[in-house]
Amino acid sequence: MYENLLAKVPTDLWIGGEWQKSSDQSRFDVIDPATENVITSVASATVDDAMAAVDAAAAAAAGWAAKTPRQRGEILRKAFELMLAQSERLAKLITLENGKTLADSRGEVAYAAEFFRWFAEEGVRNLGRMYHAPASGARVLVQHKPAGVAVLVTPWNFPAAMATRKIGPALAAGCTVVLKPASETPLTMLALMPILEEAGVPKGVVNVVPSRRSGAVVSAMLHDMRVRVVSFTGSTEVGVKLLHEAADNVVRPAMELGGNAPFLVFDDADMDAAIEGAMIAKMRNQGEACTAANRFYVHEKVHDAFADKLSARMAALKMGNGLDESVGLGPLVNADTRDKVQVLVDDAVAKGAKVITGGQRPNGRGFFYPATVLTHVPDSARLLREEIFGPVAALQSFATEDEAIARANDTEFGLAAYLYTGDMGRGLRVSEKLEYGMVGLNRGLISDPAAPFGGVKQSGLGREGAHEGLMEFLETQYISTNW
Repeated sequence: MYENLLAKVPTDLWIGGEWQKSSDQSRFDVIDPATENVITSVASATVDDAMAAVDAAAAAAAGWAAKTPRQRGEILRKAFELMLAQSERLAKLITLENGKTLADSRGEVAYAAEFFRWFAEEGVRNLGRMYHAPASGARVLVQHKPAGVAVLVTPWNFPAAMATRKIGPALAAGCTVVLKPASETPLTMLALMPILEEAGVPKGVVNVVPSRRSGAVVSAMLHDMRVRVVSFTGSTEVGVKLLHEAADNVVRPAMELGGNAPFLVFDDADMDAAIEGAMIAKMRNQGEACTAANRFYVHEKVHDAFADKLSARMAALKMGNGLDESVGLGPLVNADTRDKVQVLVDDAVAKGAKVITGGQRPNGRGFFYPATVLTHVPDSARLLREEIFGPVAALQSFATEDEAIARANDTEFGLAAYLYTGDMGRGLRVSEKLEYGMVGLNRGLISDPAAPFGGVKQSGLGREGAHEGLMEFLETQYISTNW
């Protein structure tokens, strides 16, 4: 059933501009989350393969860095155009290996391609400066140079966008890269390599090494002195381990980690707009997003009305195979993710939460979990502390603005937050008090290639997108001189 879609999708390692088997010939299966069937198998890189990819990236580094920003930008612009030309094929491939709906996948392809266009334009704005040092009188010349070989580690929830969000700025900055995609979703990244080759990316500039031996493979690369940047998107737990690994060689880290986003609804909010925003913030990608709204704090005057409307919208979503155009809720990515969601819901219910809709996984094949709304969620419920990564909205009420802010900030995470209010003064005042790197004010979608994406506290280090994303792959050099 997958033959037509997979006909042109490579399944080996991409090293030095060539497709290669793993050095020990090992492979691993990729599973369709909707059916639990094996889609295909992919080469599983060894440590030797990873080091060969670093060799290829290092060999290509000087030539790529020597290209002018405009030359690199034209290649990225071409990659953007080619991705859009193949958007439908890429969207179906994302749905096949990830499970998200086609509508979500199409949105992801457009979002992913935009990082190539944005950094095609931003790469030419790698501006330095020159000034007089006030005390010494020396001329200070500041420039930004490519940092070197970058290791990119990407998650399964946005297999295209999380990769282009790193590849785009790295290439624009003049860096070469080795990318290790998530084992659940390697096909999308492998399918992108012929596109980059056609766009004009030279051999060795981008290398892709899927692997079931992620820890050993990434560790080996981070202990090679030629690797100067590691950019990771994933859980805080894994991010902390990578930070320890990066410390050994003082590799520059860029970490986009976990989240526990609050969604605040004040009594003066436009209720219909808040519901629309909640559906986006909660249900984009089945809730499998680090920016997904986890905790809904709704003013006591409008709590019941909000709960009723949200439950009606959630219950109306048709659940099924994401390749079906009529489906609004696909499966979760794997059994572990689905089972964790059920454990968190059961824990909340056992402690007093009320299920308004959903709450029980269906029988049959596929990693499905229904859209679920819980009210009367107690403070002791685990899902208020842990990232749900599924289609579950947990509601609590609040009485005052200060209470809402305190509840929203009561977490070690600080990636994204959302709030709805009809009072822009209140909106800006509350936004400033929220301890988050990103705030959606009367908006349920905050991701944008032109904006600096990232969090505070346990949610990460650095920023992706905007000009800040380019700077993650550049080192600042200053030259002192007189004339």
